[in-house]
Amino acid sequence: MKAVDLTVSYDGKKILENLSFETGDGITCLMGESGCGKTTLLNTVAGLIEPDSGEIVGAPLKPSFMFQEDRLFPWMNALENVDVVCNDRAKAMELLKKVELEEHWNKMPTELSGGMKRRVALARTLAFAGDMLILDEPFKGMDAELVKRMALLIKEVKVPVLMATHSEEEAELLGAGIQKLK
Repeated sequence: MKAVDLTVSYDGKKILENLSFETGDGITCLMGESGCGKTTLLNTVAGLIEPDSGEIVGAPLKPSFMFQEDRLFPWMNALENVDVVCNDRAKAMELLKKVELEEHWNKMPTELSGGMKRRVALARTLAFAGDMLILDEPFKGMDAELVKRMALLIKEVKVPVLMATHSEEEAELLGAGIQKLK
């Protein structure tokens, strides 16, 4: 995927201006200060925001997006929140096991900690099986050891990954290329 001279505005303010970069088939981490446009760029790559100018070449046709907010359905338990995107309960349970939540499959989002909600959201994103994994701060609320284990899970995916993070340690754990935003 390649961003070519990308300019994106929000409420009349330019968030990204003439941004160009290219990702490979592996993992690319977007890094920069809060408010520099990481989330805006992820939304643009996913096709949720139309750029003012420039283009995304090779944009994913079916992105698996893990938003910065968990966006879990409050009326569904953890298993149902994952199953809703893949319609395969066995696969959903296997993914909950991979994110170390198999014992919490029947808990509602209100019964889960922040880090647990992030892991359900990660499992749901993986269940969608898109052609690119787009992750907006996926490790929020997780301790360092848990981050290491979830990073290993992300490294297993067979599609390109584009991830926003503030942490150089997370990028290193993933063996990611880094794209700095200003």
